[in-house]
Order: sequence, then C-alpha cells, then structure tokens
Amino acid sequence: MPEPKPSLLAPARRAKILDALALNGAVRISELSAELGASSITLRRDLAQLERAGRLVRVHGGAVPAAAATSYGVSLTSNSVKPPRSLGVLLPSLENYWPQVVSGMRQHARALGWELVVRSASYELQDERPLLTRLMESGDIRGLIVAPNSESAHAQEVIDFLAENTIPSVLIEREGVTGEDHTPLESVVTDHAFGAILAARHLARLGHRKVGLVVTSDSPTSRKIFTGWQQACTDLDLTPTDHFESEFPPLRDPRFADELQAVLDRIQTERVTGLLVHSDHQAMALADLALSQGISLPEDLSIVAYDDVVAENFTPALTAVCPPRSALGAAAVDLLSQRVNEAGRPVRRMTLTPTLTIRASTTGAPLNRG
Repeated sequence: MPEPKPSLLAPARRAKILDALALNGAVRISELSAELGASSITLRRDLAQLERAGRLVRVHGGAVPAAAATSYGVSLTSNSVKPPRSLGVLLPSLENYWPQVVSGMRQHARALGWELVVRSASYELQDERPLLTRLMESGDIRGLIVAPNSESAHAQEVIDFLAENTIPSVLIEREGVTGEDHTPLESVVTDHAFGAILAARHLARLGHRKVGLVVTSDSPTSRKIFTGWQQACTDLDLTPTDHFESEFPPLRDPRFADELQAVLDRIQTERVTGLLVHSDHQAMALADLALSQGISLPEDLSIVAYDDVVAENFTPALTAVCPPRSALGAAAVDLLSQRVNEAGRPVRRMTLTPTLTIRASTTGAPLNRG
C-alpha cells in the first residue's frame, strides 16, 4: 500500500497548482487531489483564492489560466457549454415557511445568471458542517446561503466554519458573529420584533386591553417576536396583569395538546380578548380548540397568526403578520452575488420589514366578558 503523501501548507500547494496550470494549460481537481494529497474541498478553496487573485478561472472540475479563459468557454469535461455558476443553499426545511423564500431565490438567481443547489437539513440537526462540506463538494459552488440551527450546541462552531471558509456566505433569517472581535457575518433577516409590534398595535387599535402572546418553543424566531411584543406592551402602557406570554412545545411533542388546553384555560381565566400566536399551525390549532369549546371568533377572541403561510385558509381567515419571504430570498442572492464579485467590500447586514394582513379573525374588543 503506498505511503500517504505529506500534506503541504497552503502557499506551497497553490504554487504547485500554478506550476501545473502553466505546464498543462488546465488542471483537474481529481488529478490535483491525487498529486498533492489534498481533499477536493481544500483544493476548491485554493482555486477560489487563486481566482480572486486573478491567477486563474475556475471551470467545472478544475481551472484554466485567466488569460485563456475566453478561449476555453467550456468545462474540463467533453461538454460544449461552460456550466453556469452555482450558489449553494442549506435551509432547515423546504416546507411551510421556506418554499416561498426559495422561489424568490431562484427567480433572482436566474436573472443574475446563477444556478442554485438547494439542500435541506432539519431543525433537529445539531451540526450542519458535514452537510455544508458535501454541498461545497457537489459542484462549482461559488457561495453559500445558510440558515443554521442557532439553538444547537454546535451553533457557534458552524458560524466559525462559515467565516473561515474561502467560499463566501450569507446567513438568511439568522445572524452570527465570529472571532475575538465578534465580527458579524453577512446576513438578511426579517424584523420579527417589528412584526410583533404590528400585531400588538392592531389589537390595541381595536380596543383590546387584555392580550396574550403564544410562541413556538423550538423556533429561533420566537425570541425576536417576544422582544417586540414586550416593547409594544410597554409602549401601549399595558400593565403586567394586562398581558401574558406563553409558549407551545413543538407540534409533534406529546405535550402539545395539554399545553394547548392550558393556554385556552388561561385565556378564559384572565379574560383575554386578543392574541398573537406564532406560527400559523399553532394559531389554527388554538382557534379550532376555542371554537369547539363554544368561544366565538372573533366576537369573543381575536387571533393574529404569525408567518401567514396558510393562515388565510382557516375559517374565519386569520389576520396574520407576513414576513417578506420572496423578497428575503432575492435579497440573500443579491447580497451573496455582490460578495462573490467584490470580496473586499464591507460586511452588510440587511433587515426587511414584515407586513400585517387584516382578515376576519380580528375585530373590536367585546364590551363585556362573562
């Protein structure tokens, strides 16, 4: 069995890549890996760094000299057309909240000449680094859009991994900092705190002075909603007895049904007339239980859902806070495309504003309760 090749430091490895490029007129990652004893992901990073320095142009499977790129216009395979540039996308799900985000990404990526390679993790996954590594090795990936699990024990390690990678990245609906100076990563997020403020003010305008917030315990969005809600309650001069906050376990949790009933019992005991619930499915479950127990919507209880993915399908259609999902996806692609083309520009963090869609589930507060 042959001895493994000793690993080279990055400068020496890149010098050998340039030597091979000058000698052969093109390099393949598969051949470089065998020759230099380096992994394909390491070599892709080397090629990305050399491309930013203007020394070569990456093509599918390898690279060609920068001066000769226009004469190639083809991949290092037998294909006659140079493959499109790709952006990798890793999201916690491709259901509920995320399909419209991906749709916005695809539409804008197509307009900019990019293709997307989309992968799904899960909200339970504790460490996305193996998935990200496989994604980067799956093709000519020039940048990453990632929504990592910010609640996991490995959350900071994933952020550091993205920051240290030579492939640029943008966080979507997540924020993160890295290093001793807490340098922020590029990000595009929804102002969920403002979304909660929109809902609270809507209920206040309708005369509701006994209100409640119920959020999903396993969602990173919940903390921001809670922050905005608390600010709104203070601004509206609500006393601690005028509002309450609670949380649901995940829908699949066996405790969900009991917690749902406990929240409804509290609403009745404290004579709450207005409610903000994150997310749509939890709002619909609570509304359905209320109706089954003789509570009229919206005459007895006004409900605002948060996310507006399926809220309008319920009867009565639910008033809902709507994050700008399609615009969020487009903004992430735009930000990443700029980062790929302008590696040295300052880090940008973008915040988009949600809207409130008023439907049949909210009305003026009842004059008398019980």
